[in-house]
Amino acid sequence: MTPPIAELSSRARDVFRVVVESYLGTGAPVGSRTISRLSGLNLSPASIRNVMQDLEELGLLAAPHTSAGRMPTQTGLRLFVDGMMQAAEIAPEDRAAIEARMASAGPVEEALAAASAMLSGLSACAGIVMVPKREPVLRQFSFVPLSRDQALAVLVGSDGSVENRVVELPEGLNPIALNEAANWITGRLGGLTLGEAQRRMEREIAAERALLDNVSRDLVERGLAVWSRDNSARPVLIVRGQANLIDPEAAADLDRVRQLLDELEDKEAIVQLLESARAGQGCKIFIGSENKLFSLSGSSVIAAPYRGDGGVVGVVGVIGPTRLNYARVVPIVDFTAQTLSRLMA
Repeated sequence: MTPPIAELSSRARDVFRVVVESYLGTGAPVGSRTISRLSGLNLSPASIRNVMQDLEELGLLAAPHTSAGRMPTQTGLRLFVDGMMQAAEIAPEDRAAIEARMASAGPVEEALAAASAMLSGLSACAGIVMVPKREPVLRQFSFVPLSRDQALAVLVGSDGSVENRVVELPEGLNPIALNEAANWITGRLGGLTLGEAQRRMEREIAAERALLDNVSRDLVERGLAVWSRDNSARPVLIVRGQANLIDPEAAADLDRVRQLLDELEDKEAIVQLLESARAGQGCKIFIGSENKLFSLSGSSVIAAPYRGDGGVVGVVGVIGPTRLNYARVVPIVDFTAQTLSRLMA
């Protein structure tokens, strides 16, 4: 069982902090001579080695076979992040870059893609954004003829949004059927989300309660189907900067690289992981095998929810190696989430 940070002696805490901060900065195991040089602890290398041995026995440090130095274990990183790390204020230049990029973004989808790219660039990790599930509530539906075999299906949402889609028309269609189908959709399905409207339509047609002829029924199905397909095809996750994860250290381990790229392809599993960050007020940090998805590649995830319409609508974050600058990246992710929340309000 990991000891609370308060149970470590002040000497052990000082040595542990130097090892972790040096490792996060360089990615290399840290030796006793390096610590005595860097830390100003006024301890001999022999004393430092003894403290490091104690920390290793507690499961907080490990010694790679190829080095006499030590590096933090996953348990040690968690103890450091939760008990010792002082998250810095976001740097003014990072704040300015995020605000400028978000201000220049157009529609919501562009702002979300910009946020993902911005996070990737600032953190040198992969930036991820979970897109809000947007399912418009139908207020009015109409068909506008374009030609003998095509019409424009126009959906007006309860929020005033208007979307158009081209639908193919059945052969030999009577133009009156367009109005009949549109009136039926508006009258019977208005006030429902697209998913609810689709299910009610299927139930009524199956029970033959829909007072429509075969042609109008076909139009109703086509009209709703075009939006259902679009809605399900909308991306639920935007990932940018995957190449940042293949650093020289990772490239030397091809199995780890393959594993990481496979994990990034599993969008559904990433979304499930990010869903677990929705409940928090700020950033949530998953280190290595603490999340099943990235346990094999040994990656970490920092994620924070962003809000809109009175509640949490998505999650933004980064995926990187366990050796990343948590103190700098956490405030970047947190500020990006706050900025997106202001845009979505």
